[in-house]
Amino acid sequence: MTSAAPERAPRVLIVDDQTLIRTGFRLILTARGIEVVGEAADGAEAVAAAVELKPDVVLMDIRMPTMDGLEATRRILERAADCRVLMLTTFDLDRYVYTALSIGASGFLLKDVTPEHLAAAVRLVGTGDALLAPQITRRLVERYAAEAERTPDTVPADLAALTPREREVLTLLGRGLSNTELAAELTLSEATVKSHVARIFAKLGLRDRAQAVVLAYETGLVAPRER
Repeated sequence: MTSAAPERAPRVLIVDDQTLIRTGFRLILTARGIEVVGEAADGAEAVAAAVELKPDVVLMDIRMPTMDGLEATRRILERAADCRVLMLTTFDLDRYVYTALSIGASGFLLKDVTPEHLAAAVRLVGTGDALLAPQITRRLVERYAAEAERTPDTVPADLAALTPREREVLTLLGRGLSNTELAAELTLSEATVKSHVARIFAKLGLRDRAQAVVLAYETGLVAPRER
């Protein structure tokens, strides 16, 4: 019996207008076996590089000249549906981070992230999952969801498309529960929970759990400070 092939490390594009940050992140990732396929100093360069290099993960700064990280993220995700974007920020409760999650970013990292956390986060989103620190993400969404403008970009679809069980699952996703916790809460198998989550994403046009959390708050399924 042959052993399974090792999981391929994600290919990464680093986008930041500060050369030292790009260099530091490149050194950290390559030292841990993660290939950095390119760098970009602003959003316009990032879009061009993402189209050309087809990275699995983009580490994207938010505030940059020429084109900011939000517009770059929007354009990259329109052109590369399989790409995952991790936003880089210096402040966790940041309105721009909230907007980035709404448009499809798979999570965010503070720029003072430890080398181990950086590498682990890149590998996690490279598998197609979302990077969510539940307490920080919840505080972020609570702060901005109530005052967010409802547009087609921020509310992907009508929740009427969901069954009552799928609404229940989405509500618990919004509260930050993992698949294991969802299974325990609903007395279901994890396989059944995964099927429900996949159908929710398909019906609502969601990329991952980050968008699901935002949507649960914006549509009122989860209320701020609800426990």
